[in-house]
Amino acid sequence: MAENFTDDEFAFLRYARFGELPQRVLPDDLVPLRETEAAPDYADLAYDAKERAEG
Repeated sequence: MAENFTDDEFAFLRYARFGELPQRVLPDDLVPLRETEAAPDYADLAYDAKERAEG
């Protein structure tokens, strides 16, 4: 049987579980994202490091 909680009871349960939530991010604080090239694969990085170490 499910219990019916009021909004205040749900708010208290959220606070008890997660603590105080951070302030809401305002639209003026958001920054646009830029697409970039994909990062190199880790295997490629490891191969380059080995090649540089061996000379």
